[in-house]
Amino acid sequence: MHVWWHMPPCRVTGRLSLSSRTDMTRPDCFLPRNLPSSRASSAPTLEVDHHEHYLTILGDPMRSCESLRGIIGSGLAPCVTRPEIEQSWRTSRLTTRSRPALRAGVVGLGRQAVDDHLPGLLACSTAELVAVCDENPAVVAEQRQRYQVSGYTDFWEMFNAEQLDFVIVCVPHDIGRRVIEAAAEHGVHVLKEKPFATSLVEAIELAELCQQSGIELMVTLQRRFNPIYGSFIQLADQIGTPFLVDARYTVHVEDPSDGWRGVTAKAGGGCIIDMGYHLIDLILWYFGLPDSITADVSVSARPDRSYDAEDTALVHFSYDGGLYGSLLLSRFVGPKAEEIRLIGSDGIVHLERGCIRRLTNGGEVVESLRREQAWPSAAACQIDYFHRVIDGTRPNLSTPVDNLAHMAFVAACYEAARARTSINPQELL
Repeated sequence: MHVWWHMPPCRVTGRLSLSSRTDMTRPDCFLPRNLPSSRASSAPTLEVDHHEHYLTILGDPMRSCESLRGIIGSGLAPCVTRPEIEQSWRTSRLTTRSRPALRAGVVGLGRQAVDDHLPGLLACSTAELVAVCDENPAVVAEQRQRYQVSGYTDFWEMFNAEQLDFVIVCVPHDIGRRVIEAAAEHGVHVLKEKPFATSLVEAIELAELCQQSGIELMVTLQRRFNPIYGSFIQLADQIGTPFLVDARYTVHVEDPSDGWRGVTAKAGGGCIIDMGYHLIDLILWYFGLPDSITADVSVSARPDRSYDAEDTALVHFSYDGGLYGSLLLSRFVGPKAEEIRLIGSDGIVHLERGCIRRLTNGGEVVESLRREQAWPSAAACQIDYFHRVIDGTRPNLSTPVDNLAHMAFVAACYEAARARTSINPQELL
């Protein structure tokens, strides 16, 4: 029996002689912090699916591992007694329930949709693309012809005409709210490209809207579906007491003023709220919401251009338990790089895109793990998971309420840069 506590929901395959739902004790390393009381108080449970014959250990997937703060010692051993397992389960054919394909629409046909989400829907057996929408008629015509689906230039018209189960939203940040409102009015679930909102205030209002309408909304945070990133917590328990985080996400864009991403009124900000959202998610996943944030931002990488959305940001964050770190974000500094280093008293964990390594403090590799993922399997995996969220067989990994912490982190960065002082993001919630 294998139990991966570091990457919920966990799974143990086999026929199990358990009741359909049994409470279990939460392991110490998954203590709630900085979460709404309704989520923080929920204990993990054991759940058996009698159709698919697997056991799911459901905890809070957004909960950070407190051992990374140096508060609790290492060790991820769950308090689980091995159940009786039928000896023939390894060779028996598992029965599966067929799930009807959900009808999907895509709003916003930019690069993210064309390169990832549309091919992902095509590769996904649990969803069927039935409609596309974009304000550009030529783009709509091209994708409508390519996928042989209905095309619209008005998302309200699409929602009125199509019987959609869910919609993938890939629009400029300032338009996202209107699409979510339209989807909520029509009872259509939403898979939303990051960020969740353009401000913390807007995020709170949208979270209330989703709760009142009863729709599921999940923000696309693809790294949570990659086992490389899930392995981080397990390796972090093997490096002694962590004390320093060094993270960066940089890419070179020739002209930061080009398009809507250079305009704060449309994007909500620059590299912090846009590309930085993924690294912020990892920080929250691994360590929780910081107790203090300071930030410096730049809009001067191209003095010959006019734009007000930051091209570069340096963020410092710290926790009362002693862990502290820095985050460098840039839409101008090349080459493209994405990494997190966690330094402990007895080693280092170095996470890069597609690779994670544990090293000695001197830099020698102790162990490493790589993953090559065939395109477009990442998008298809996320869509399939969202299908399971909608039908109630999986927990939503990135709900509107969860993303309030992300938006509080973002808001604290901008306020700290403006006021030239440290900000506690927890006080913004």
